[in-house]
Amino acid sequence: MIVAIDGPAAAGKGTLAKRLAEHLGFNHLDTGLIYRAVGVKHLETGLDAITVARALQPADLSHPGLRGEAAGRAASEVAAIPEVRQALLDFQRRFAQRPPGAVLDGRDIGTVVCPDADIKLFVTASLEKRAERRWKELIAKGETAIAERVLQDMRDRDARDAARDVAPMAPAADAVLIDTSELDADAAFAAALAIVHRKMTTKA
Repeated sequence: MIVAIDGPAAAGKGTLAKRLAEHLGFNHLDTGLIYRAVGVKHLETGLDAITVARALQPADLSHPGLRGEAAGRAASEVAAIPEVRQALLDFQRRFAQRPPGAVLDGRDIGTVVCPDADIKLFVTASLEKRAERRWKELIAKGETAIAERVLQDMRDRDARDAARDVAPMAPAADAVLIDTSELDADAAFAAALAIVHRKMTTKA
């Protein structure tokens, strides 16, 4: 079984995907880390992003700087390159087929990577709420962050992700929407789990 979870930055999809995978006993892949790894390696080595993507190794996903804002911006930029996306597509699809099942989160899982996924969720929240979450996250890490800058960066990233020519971020036609603007992590998990159980029961 494949569970595809898409949505914009800081909507809570990563936390939700990891928790769902643990609960179901499935494998979990944060596909955003793949693009972050390509972006960071591209910046650090000076190699073009396509070359980096084609040579990416699992060990690259453990780079300590992949969760920072710079990595996020770099990921959004390299993700707009068609050749980079193609190079990483097979990696993601192979992962999705691993038994006993997989939960993948990203921006085009339900539309491009796994269009035949058994369950598709699109997790979102208001721009202001997502920017607030990301700002608090950065402050908690001890990083210097200006709330207005975080908001603008997120607005710009949303625009890039939604407007790119290849695999723009958008809900799959058959995805179930979960708006986490007013939900905490536990409430979001409960909502997602109810959807998963309902889908599993229907398939059974």
